[in-house]
Amino acid sequence: MAYIKGSDMPTALQETPAIPVTLFPPRKSWTRDECVALEVSGLLDQHKYELVLGELVNKMGKRRPHVITMALVKYWLEDTFGREFVNGEAPIDVAAGENATNEPEPDIIVLGRALTLFAANPQPSEIRLVVEISDSTLHYDLNVKGPLYARAGIVEFWVVDIQGKRVIVHREPVDGNYSSVVAYACGESINLLAAPQAAFPVTSAFPSTQIS
Repeated sequence: MAYIKGSDMPTALQETPAIPVTLFPPRKSWTRDECVALEVSGLLDQHKYELVLGELVNKMGKRRPHVITMALVKYWLEDTFGREFVNGEAPIDVAAGENATNEPEPDIIVLGRALTLFAANPQPSEIRLVVEISDSTLHYDLNVKGPLYARAGIVEFWVVDIQGKRVIVHREPVDGNYSSVVAYACGESINLLAAPQAAFPVTSAFPSTQIS
């Protein structure tokens, strides 16, 4: 890993996404249509899942650091773009050929038009930024969600790494991967592609690093 905590400049991330390991015994691959049938039947009542690569991923039971960091990042984005353009934990579409077995729900989405104008899932071209908050899910967010969003052509994807107190910024999706992956540490700021005049201070995402 090229990232060095406390360095003066953002550092290009050298972590290479791992090839998914074949699961034994094999698991059932789910589709969106099957998930809708499960919801109608009531079998998913009181549970929250997202569909990723044909698997139902449980999104329940987030720990307190995840909840706080997500709120802090979302507040800043709402102040920057307006509340009507920022949504949390809502489903999006990905690449057209992958939508049948994927309906991810990023922790935060910044949209190109107001939420009230959407009658269906936002398309990748309508998404300015996707954010995943990683407490215990860093490897999954980097190696599974990252390529999924890159294949969809989502222009900017952040992984907020709570344990590492950094934000890993993914840009320039090319051939199913992000060609620019840079880690920003506390004390550094990120200028968003969709709002280059606005600088997100990484420190503001982590309460324990803030000075009262």
